[in-house]
Amino acid sequence: MTDFTYHLVKDGTVRIAHGGKTVVTLSGAKAARFRSDAADIADGYRDAEQLLMARMTGNFKRGNERDRGRRARS
Repeated sequence: MTDFTYHLVKDGTVRIAHGGKTVVTLSGAKAARFRSDAADIADGYRDAEQLLMARMTGNFKRGNERDRGRRARS
């Protein structure tokens, strides 16, 4: 699995990062849902936590990132 991390901010927002860079900031209902779902994941289930963060980032990582720069655009 990929290495996602999250940081809970005092104002209620959640920042999800990949490789040390913030890819999404959740606020409001989405942040509340993420906090609830993350709390439901038992300790030791890192894969489930990683999957949750990947889902919350939305349209991120489709598998073609390595090709960037190698292919000529037409």
